[in-house]
Amino acid sequence: MPIETKTILLVEDNPDDIDLTLRALARSNIANAVVVAHDGREALDYLFREGVHEQRQDGEQPTLVLLDLKLPKIGGLEVLRRMRDRECTSLLPVVVLTSSLEESDVISSYGLGANSYIRKPVDFHQFIEAVHQLGLYWLLLNEAPPADR
Repeated sequence: MPIETKTILLVEDNPDDIDLTLRALARSNIANAVVVAHDGREALDYLFREGVHEQRQDGEQPTLVLLDLKLPKIGGLEVLRRMRDRECTSLLPVVVLTSSLEESDVISSYGLGANSYIRKPVDFHQFIEAVHQLGLYWLLLNEAPPADR
């Protein structure tokens, strides 16, 4: 039986936010592999094994998706909608990690099946703590659905 790897899919287009998130994960001792998708299309290609990701193995879905909402090509809400429409991704934990202060984004995210909605703190130390708590819960404590579902 292969060893289960807990990969995080980070869907983020802002290079500074990518760097900040990766640094926060490292500082929180979260050593999971992180795959970065820079836009909504790239995220869907990864999740559905299409385009450059068509050779990715069937059982290699991420354990957690960190999803920004304001993305080029395909927006985060549409990514979430498409994820929930497909059986292979319908139960994947999705944490919306965004700077959006729009109440409609919160409502839409939960309405489309987001598991959590976190506003990115402006302060780096608060952001590290938020990522630490996120990793502790979603990668260690949370019982994910079976991968073969």
